[in-house]
Order: sequence, then structure tokens, then C-alpha cells
Amino acid sequence: MADRPLIGVSTYLESGARWGVWELEAVLLPAGYPRLVRRAGGLAAMLPPDEPEHAAAAVARVDGLVIAGGPDVEPVRYGAEPDPRTGPPARARDTWELALIEAALAARVPLLGVCRGMQLLNVALGGTLVQHIEGHAEAVGVFGGHLVRPVPGTRYAGAVPEETFVPTYHHQAVDRLGTALIASAHAADGTVEAVELPPDSGGWTLGVQWHPEMGDDDRVMRALVDAARAA
Repeated sequence: MADRPLIGVSTYLESGARWGVWELEAVLLPAGYPRLVRRAGGLAAMLPPDEPEHAAAAVARVDGLVIAGGPDVEPVRYGAEPDPRTGPPARARDTWELALIEAALAARVPLLGVCRGMQLLNVALGGTLVQHIEGHAEAVGVFGGHLVRPVPGTRYAGAVPEETFVPTYHHQAVDRLGTALIASAHAADGTVEAVELPPDSGGWTLGVQWHPEMGDDDRVMRALVDAARAA
């Protein structure tokens, strides 16, 4: 376990997924996530939505946590009315993942939020979201990409010091930063593309707005796995 830390990854819960002859309710995770965890030196474990009171026990059994991408965070979570372009709520997932984030922060378990996961981290710490932006999703169901510029001196810049082209698919973004969070990368249009808690917070916490599991650059995940190994 010390050599290959166990990384828990949150999942979708879909009412009607199809495979083979079956169409059933299913827990789903794009294969890019466990592949990226493996490339980065970890072991992946799926954490499907559960009752929030079980989140601390789940987090206690992993060395690091990834909150995966997915549907829009329900605006009521940050005190807003839904924009007509905001997607339908995933309330069970919101509840479970917010509990996972709270448990990871309390236990100082290394935490990486991906796309929705970054947005949910911001909301968990009292921040808000812009419910619709243009130019960060090329077409429905198609990943695009753009350049991301790190903020010097941040944890993210320590892992990825240069401007990089990243896979992206989102129409929402951070508005007001949550308590203690700092922006650690931006897109050319100023959109916050990464957030983190500073090192003096006592834990390793980073969120990225893009989808590293859809690319070849494993440095962000490797930084999480290294933090999990050290912890």
C-alpha cells in the first residue's frame, strides 16, 4: 500500500445504463480515471454515492481522494436560483461528494477535484459558481481544449510549472472563491482553472477545472499520488 496508494474516486449513479443485454441502474466511472491513477502510481477504488454519514469511514480507508467530473452542482447549494442553462440536479451525488470533501479536509487526506469536483470543493468552502460561460465546451459530448497558465508559487505550479494545453468540457466556473482557497491557474479569458488550499492549511488540496483523465499529462494525478504516499 505504501508503494501504490489507494485512491478513491467518486462516481456517477445513472438510472438506466446499457451494456450487453442489460439496462439497469448503474454506478459509472469513465475508464480514464482509473487508468490515470494507475499511470500515476496509485490503485483506484470507486466510491459510489452513499449516505453522507458513511463518508468519514470511506475516506479513512483510502490514501487519497478524487472527486470526479459530472453534472452541474445544484445552485441551491450556493444560495442561487438555477439558470435556464443549468443542468438537472444530481442531489444524491451532491450530498455524498460534499460529505466526502468535508471528511477529507477534516482528516487531511490528499484531495483532487476534477471539473465538477473543483466546483464542488469551492462550494463546500462557501464559494459560488458562474452558471454559464462560453468557449470552454466545443460541442455537446465533445471534449475541447485550451491553454492554462499556472500562478507562480502555487502547489499547482510546483507540479506543472509551464503553460499547458488541457482537455476541457465545462460551461460553469468558479465565481467567488471559497474560504481560504486561492486561484492557482487561469485560462486566457481569466477563468479560474485551478484552486487550492495553501500548504500551511495542513493538507494537500487541489482542484482543476479541466479533465486530466482525457489527456496524456499525468503530473496533476502524480502529485496527488505522491502526497497520498507521503501521508
